Amino acid sequence: MHQPAPNVNRLELSGVTKAFGGTQALAGVSLRVAAGEAHALIGENGAGKSTLLKILAGVQRADAGDIRFEGNRYQPRGPLEARRHGVAMIHQELTLAPHLSVEENLTLGLEPRNRVGFLDRRRRREMATAALARLGADIPLHATAGSLTVAQQQLIEIARALLTQPRLLILDEPTSSLTRADTQRLFAALERLRNEGVSLLYVSHFLEECRHVCSRFTILRDGRSVHSGELAGTPSREIIQHMVGRDVTDLYPRSPRSPGTSMLEVANLAGLTKPTAVSFSVRAGEVVGLFGLVGAGRTETLRALFGLDRITGGDVTVGGTEKTKRPPHHRLKDGVALLSEDRKREGLLLGRSLRENLTLTRPKAVSRWGIIRASAERASTRDWMEQLEVKARDENQSVGELSGGNQQKIAFGRLLFHEARILLLDEPTRGIDVGAKVAIYQRIDQAANQGQAVVLVSSYLPELLGVCDTIAAFSRGRVVSVQATKDWSEESLLAAAVGS
Repeated sequence: MHQPAPNVNRLELSGVTKAFGGTQALAGVSLRVAAGEAHALIGENGAGKSTLLKILAGVQRADAGDIRFEGNRYQPRGPLEARRHGVAMIHQELTLAPHLSVEENLTLGLEPRNRVGFLDRRRRREMATAALARLGADIPLHATAGSLTVAQQQLIEIARALLTQPRLLILDEPTSSLTRADTQRLFAALERLRNEGVSLLYVSHFLEECRHVCSRFTILRDGRSVHSGELAGTPSREIIQHMVGRDVTDLYPRSPRSPGTSMLEVANLAGLTKPTAVSFSVRAGEVVGLFGLVGAGRTETLRALFGLDRITGGDVTVGGTEKTKRPPHHRLKDGVALLSEDRKREGLLLGRSLRENLTLTRPKAVSRWGIIRASAERASTRDWMEQLEVKARDENQSVGELSGGNQQKIAFGRLLFHEARILLLDEPTRGIDVGAKVAIYQRIDQAANQGQAVVLVSSYLPELLGVCDTIAAFSRGRVVSVQATKDWSEESLLAAAVGS
């Protein structure tokens, strides 16, 4: 492993700026990362993290400022040149070729050649095998990438980056789709890389994850680096305060609740593969959490309840009336609305405006004689943008241009605009920053206090324990235990989920 000269940082930035038209994405970023250091880059969605990472990865170029890599000026003209310098990036959004095999994806652009210039298949297989073994991942090399789970695809992305032998590895939310076991394997691999002298620039919205991986941090807010320090000596509350620019007294805002009559009753629900036997109920003014390991059947349960997946057994009662097999448009009429875990592919029309996305399922509210009134649509959208603190140019901006947290607020806002009585929320805070999470939690609490029933799927235990009144534990497609949140702990929830 090449090491920079003594007292020279592997990466050093000073006063880096970047603008897109009239929007200032970066307004002065400075940070330093030493050889073998894992450095956390922390900030809200829209703080400038993605822009900074793209500059470092060679996707974009800075307008001004100084960037040094191992003491030398660093201005890559593209991702390939960045890789040649020793900088590799693992993107949050998967970039695999779904029709190619695992082996082909791993070595794409790095294909070994024999002496006469032909592809060396044996060497390619050895490279692919070694890359997966470095992460402890058992994935068939002949399988097509498109046939794998999201977690497996994420591991392939990481293994492919390691094949370039980077000296600086940039990781953007690398665990967002990983199971707990895969996450632990990734952390072990990152520890080995640090011991080998590789520097890490690590982006995650989970502060405990940053503490596990990194020693130092830099916080971005509004395109500026506002604070740096040692993670070990900095309380989470102080980090969050620097992120959002204000004191966040309660990460899980929750007011007293008085659940009323049953709004949703699920009895022995079964689908084509999952769920196999799910029973729980939700009352008006209650938040019920669903917890389980990846593949336990939580998402499939919500999809079946909303009519997206076929129900093969059991009963669903809505508002006291049996309504088991209903398509999505009837569910919406029943007052049931779903927030998908995949906002980009299922939750939003990325090429359409904020106002079109927000009013999509309830056009009558902004129509007269069957014709949508643009003025009413704009007014309603501006009102919800203000309530949800959506950062956007205006209501006509394309949703695809917003940060992840603001996209999620619009997706969630559509359920509130629809005036749904039962909210099915699948990982509503995945991939969004602390400030946006608090805003979502506040709306969930407000919905419950207005008498709405909320079903919350989450893989993040502190979130479930902080937000929910009742939690149902899933294991292998079944609900194995339903208890009041006060009777659960992280340990007991995990024990129930693994079937012990």
